[in-house]
Amino acid sequence: MNKTQYLIEEPIPKLIKELAIPASTGMFFNTMYNVVDTFYAGLISTEAIAALSLSFMIYFLITGFGYGFSSAISALIGNSFGKKKNHLASIYAHKGIGFLVILGVIFSILGYFASPMLFKLLGATDAYLDICLKYINVILFGTIFFMANFALNAILVSKGDTKTYRNSLIFGFFANLALNPLFMYGFWIIPEMGIAGIAFATVLVQFINMFYMLYKVLQTKIIHFDRLEYYLPNLRVYKAFFKQGIPASLNMLTMAFGSIILTYYVTQYGYKAVAGYGIGFRVEQLMLLPALGLSTAVLSLVSNNYGAKQFNRVKEIVMLSLKYGFMISTFGIIFLYVFGKLIVAQFDDDVTVIEYGFNYLLVEVWIFYAYIILFICVSTLQAIKQPKMIFYIGIYRQLIAKAIVSYIIVSYFKLDYIYLFVGMLLMIYSAAIFAYFYTMYKLRVLCNIRV
Repeated sequence: MNKTQYLIEEPIPKLIKELAIPASTGMFFNTMYNVVDTFYAGLISTEAIAALSLSFMIYFLITGFGYGFSSAISALIGNSFGKKKNHLASIYAHKGIGFLVILGVIFSILGYFASPMLFKLLGATDAYLDICLKYINVILFGTIFFMANFALNAILVSKGDTKTYRNSLIFGFFANLALNPLFMYGFWIIPEMGIAGIAFATVLVQFINMFYMLYKVLQTKIIHFDRLEYYLPNLRVYKAFFKQGIPASLNMLTMAFGSIILTYYVTQYGYKAVAGYGIGFRVEQLMLLPALGLSTAVLSLVSNNYGAKQFNRVKEIVMLSLKYGFMISTFGIIFLYVFGKLIVAQFDDDVTVIEYGFNYLLVEVWIFYAYIILFICVSTLQAIKQPKMIFYIGIYRQLIAKAIVSYIIVSYFKLDYIYLFVGMLLMIYSAAIFAYFYTMYKLRVLCNIRV
């Protein structure tokens, strides 16, 4: 049985586990990768942690397009395989790599010139600004490698392979663990780089992983290098990428701007609040990993089964994924209530920073159920080639509602830090409820099934 037949014939619970568990495991090591960066930044200073938090927002702003278009490429390839249009799938794969590499070059250049202004907008000045720029400028240099890996993983996910990316992330974690202190403090002919060394380690890891991912993609026979013109721009194919990918990419872009908006209001409480928020955010991501793994599985499975017109299986995939997600979220809530403060304390010994980080978690854990709904609904809409509403939901929850709620809580009523995140909780649940009912409506209309 070939891989496509496997994805549209094997039992759904088995497939969800086979795809989601490796994806979640990979995401775990990816998050731990960021945790390691935060830990080493803490060895430099609290300002370095805050700089890392600000830099992450700028980086996410750029690579958000990579995530969005990679999910679009996965959906288009998966649909093509489901319809048994293997040649079309191969075209999407070849052009997708070239497309994201070009985006990487463009955004690294734009990011280099725009990042100083954005950092200043977020309150970074003098030495604080210098630390931010030292980190982000190195990251921007490696954007092309991030984008290439997004494209390569999109191809693998469309074939139901989530293990390769998992392996690359596991390698990246352990490599980063060793490379961070090496480049931070210097050794032999390697100069001491400080926070720039943390960024350089990240770029080097991405560069190495790119060759491993390429090797695994070449084994699928979907792409080859026999005719390099296959990678050149094609307006017709790029139009399909834009139609499918722009809503998802703009959604990721709104997430980046939304993070900037939230960070801006967090800065009103001081740089220690920014540091605590940055630590809490990374700890929170650990508990959201199963949701991200499930969303990857849903994208792969729904795109293939929808293309093959296996509509009852599409329904089962979505409903089972929601059920599994809610079960895992309950565990995450309990775990962080018990151990959250202890975990936050491992990154900074400043009592104020610890309190800010833990207070963030006390509220954020209750949003886990809403995140499950949003992630799975977004992946489903992408997989059934109905991505437009993804952008509008993102505009609402990441920009309009977030800006209004943040202004009212912080600037108008001048409430304490924790109430900022209570406002986020209410806003995100409203978006999740709408996303659920809209997705169910689309499945009824397109698949003629009751959900």
